[in-house]
Amino acid sequence: MGGFQKHQLPILLAAGLWLAGGAPAMTQAPDQAARLDELFAQLKEPGRDDWEKIEGEITRIWSTSGSPAMDLLLSRGNEALEAEDYRTAVDHFSALIDHAPDFAEGWNGRATTYYLMGEYGLSISDVEHVLVLNPRHFGALSGLAFMLESMGDPEMALKALHAVQELNPNRPNIDEAVTRLERMTGDAEL
Repeated sequence: MGGFQKHQLPILLAAGLWLAGGAPAMTQAPDQAARLDELFAQLKEPGRDDWEKIEGEITRIWSTSGSPAMDLLLSRGNEALEAEDYRTAVDHFSALIDHAPDFAEGWNGRATTYYLMGEYGLSISDVEHVLVLNPRHFGALSGLAFMLESMGDPEMALKALHAVQELNPNRPNIDEAVTRLERMTGDAEL
């Protein structure tokens, strides 16, 4: 896929906003999909103090590809990312994507790396793949929102953050960003 085009944003957000059924990533077993539905139902409950634990369990499930070799590539990519060795991280995540293109976390890892490198166009292109494979990916939606805001599109950033709030109404940093963007766009309630 080529670079990011602004006209793709409505399609990208539509994928992320398709939350009602929230199709699981294609590599997940039926028992994982059922467990994710249960966790997302819990996460959606306002006032949960354990929301970080629930998000962590969701992320753990998402990070399991079903292949030890692919999990190793993901692990190595994440280790390089933590070490701020972005070129190596991109290489590992790209290899993972080449071998397991339906595994959303490979795309997400590379999107995160590109984001940290300031390569927003490349990052958004990878986020598009993440959201097609996993429309409920709150991390990808959050990252998309912050990139859109940085790129001067607060309206689309706000739509992405509303999608994150729909998934998890308990994240204070998202609530703060929504409030800021609503003021910026004139959508704030008086």
